[in-house]
Amino acid sequence: VESVRIGSEETLVEIGPGRGALTTSLLARCRLLHLVELDRDLARILDESYDDESRVTVHQQDVLTFDFRALVPPLGGSLVLVGNLPYNIASILLIRLLSVVDCIDRAVFMLQREVAQRLAAAPGSRDYGRLTVMIGRVCTVESLFNVDPTSFSPVPQVESTVIRLTPRPRPIGPVVDEQAFSELVRTAFSQRRKTVRNALKHYQPENAFSVCGIDPEVRPEMLSAEDFANLTAVLSDSPAACRTRSLEDVR
Repeated sequence: VESVRIGSEETLVEIGPGRGALTTSLLARCRLLHLVELDRDLARILDESYDDESRVTVHQQDVLTFDFRALVPPLGGSLVLVGNLPYNIASILLIRLLSVVDCIDRAVFMLQREVAQRLAAAPGSRDYGRLTVMIGRVCTVESLFNVDPTSFSPVPQVESTVIRLTPRPRPIGPVVDEQAFSELVRTAFSQRRKTVRNALKHYQPENAFSVCGIDPEVRPEMLSAEDFANLTAVLSDSPAACRTRSLEDVR
């Protein structure tokens, strides 16, 4: 709870509160608290537990389809997200949150350690991949501390890490079409054992590599988020147009 650094006027969203192990401590520090819980029985227990607390709203809903924008305070401001993310949907949810990152001030999540390592990985490392690029382009990632499995009952088979995500003032690299950027990154890492020349051959990228100063013989994990953004921007024109493009044209 301390790592969330909650302000007394902030609106918090707790994802997957379960039986409310953190909920009361969070409520003591914020102005409004929204609880998003998929399990109908757990949502009912939370509703009953906080029935007399006007600052708490329980949403019995799948977080993957939840409308976070609807919770933004009418007079402006942004949301603070916190939660122990279900391991089976953590990566999907993180990618999904990119579409609402403009209404998020920060997020503190407990994740499977493997996912946390992927988020914080550096280009060229084994853990570096699509998730690293997609999240790292728009957020800073801090690994705060590890959580021993024996802290839970029953003891899980995986180790956990608490991370903090803070949206950047603006995404790394030039302004690009987000769907095009996502598709380029997905295509590259779906064939990560190939060189970027072969992985992205569908895009006819030869001139783009030259414009962006990228060695076409390296593998996708060697490219930074800015490299991918630059490629997306240059490839937004036809391959022929790339011959006369420069990075200054797309910034």
